Amino acid sequence: MTTGTGGPVASFSVWDYVVFVGTVLGAAGIGLFQAIRGRKNTSSDEFLLGGRQMTAVPVAMSLTASFMSGITVIGTPAEAYRFGAAFWIFGISYAIMSIITAEIFVPLFYRLGITSTYEYLEMRFNKLIRVIGTTMYIIQTALYTGMVIYAPALALNQITGLNLWGVLVATGVVCIIYCTLGGLKAVIWTDVFQMVIMLAGFVAVIARGAVIQGGLGKIWDDCYQGGRLNLFDFDPDPLKRHTFWTIVVGGSVMWASIYSINQSQVQRYISCKTLTQAKLSLYVNMIGLWVTVSLAVFSGLTMYSIYKNCDPLTNGDVGALDQLLPYLVMDILAAYPGVPGLFVAAAYSGTLSTVSSSINALVAVTVEDFIRPMYKNLTDKQVTWMNMGLSVFFGFLCIGMAAIASLMGSILQAALSIFGMISGPLLGLYLLGMFWRTANSTGGLTGLIVGLVITLWVGIGAQIYPPLADKTNPLPISVAGCNRTQDLNYTTLAPWTSAVTMTPLPDDRPALADSWYSLSYLYFCLLGTLVTVIVGLVVSAITGGCKQEKLSSDLFVRRSDLFCAGCGKDSEASEPEINEKAGSELNKGSNNAGFQDTQFNIVEKDVEKVTKM
Repeated sequence: MTTGTGGPVASFSVWDYVVFVGTVLGAAGIGLFQAIRGRKNTSSDEFLLGGRQMTAVPVAMSLTASFMSGITVIGTPAEAYRFGAAFWIFGISYAIMSIITAEIFVPLFYRLGITSTYEYLEMRFNKLIRVIGTTMYIIQTALYTGMVIYAPALALNQITGLNLWGVLVATGVVCIIYCTLGGLKAVIWTDVFQMVIMLAGFVAVIARGAVIQGGLGKIWDDCYQGGRLNLFDFDPDPLKRHTFWTIVVGGSVMWASIYSINQSQVQRYISCKTLTQAKLSLYVNMIGLWVTVSLAVFSGLTMYSIYKNCDPLTNGDVGALDQLLPYLVMDILAAYPGVPGLFVAAAYSGTLSTVSSSINALVAVTVEDFIRPMYKNLTDKQVTWMNMGLSVFFGFLCIGMAAIASLMGSILQAALSIFGMISGPLLGLYLLGMFWRTANSTGGLTGLIVGLVITLWVGIGAQIYPPLADKTNPLPISVAGCNRTQDLNYTTLAPWTSAVTMTPLPDDRPALADSWYSLSYLYFCLLGTLVTVIVGLVVSAITGGCKQEKLSSDLFVRRSDLFCAGCGKDSEASEPEINEKAGSELNKGSNNAGFQDTQFNIVEKDVEKVTKM
């Protein structure tokens, strides 16, 4: 069979299974090694934060790897194949997101010495808001993690013919093992290993595609002819799915919400030794994201060049957009035993790294936000056992969520929509607390609820009534070059059919379907953030925001935090940091009495007098 003409493709060989299993065991091995090496130190801080002794580069690779889930590995190339290379513009969003996170959020969280991001909400507002924030995070992460497990399991089930649910449960169990035994250090070092494997998978696809097509120039030319390279669409219409503005404005806010306040990311950079290392890890991570998204998009363009005359989806060779890349891999790489195995391991590694970081983060917020406040006298040993037990519980919860994920449409978009709907209002709440002293807890809570209701309304509406093609702009594809001589019954027997189909369009579309529900999914987060901030400020003003008790200046963004990575940072931070860490230990308590304590306020006033002098 000639490549790119459709029809059935080869299945896994023995060597592919060997490479695949070897890689997954290698990842689990790293986790076990970290567990054995760190057996002496079993404190909760060590388990959840790597003992706060990590350096920038492994943390940066881990940040990138956890973003590069199996959804990215499988979804981004399919996105570039179907809608063109506009996804590349996310490079600008990643830069804006890295600057916002490193210069505004990292100094604040570092100064407060927190384990759970949501501790800040209690320090700044109150206990109730902290509990709501944590609960929103747990729901969002469990749903997203279910999708992350489901996406590659679906694709791998197509390639290998392995039972879909068997693959799902196996994934969850491997993650549970090394999360339970190794904690955050295991997660970070395993991510570094998996990052390398994922990038190798992309490079293999691009290199082999270039050989088949006669060079990268030919691929580029094919994509130009097929309209895949029209990156810059400056149409300001907020209903169009991907334009320059939706990606740069909406995408930046969405990624900022993922990196600035999402526990799985914050937990990594606050595990760094110093503030400078934490900031550096975000900037190194930005370069990692650029490399990743470039390789993923170019893999999609390579796929278009090969299938420009015979689209496997229209031809019935695959059942869903997300199976295109696995299909391509078996089509062009099956002649090299072990290479498809490496690719599958790459998609799998993405899954393992994301699931393990999610489990570790879910354990951290549950222990810090729910268990410690209720049981204040737990010994370190009890907390360690609790960490392990919760790792197992959340692992199985995420496997259960994978069943829900099987009912969603395009996996990449659904995943980012979930982040937008829930993280947007939360990001608004943090910005409200960090920048406006007048904001009070009544305003914060009202803003959060209104923001969440509005984003859920748009998001769920968009899922029920998907936008029409004139807003999503799918590019033309062809089946003119397909080899249709094969036995057509074969495609029904082949494992290339899927439980996931694009959400069907209901017949009667309400009036809102082509306006409000057609809002680009990248604006969900921005919408939630703006609504939360505006409602929060208005309600705070009405309920007498400024009359509240005096709050510590540590809880707000300082001018010295901004854009000053190395200039005097360490000299300025070295002495106060000891006091700040000590102070934060005082008020890090679950009931957080520090902020009602009169003694604490007196000390605070003294400190303020000294600083004024």
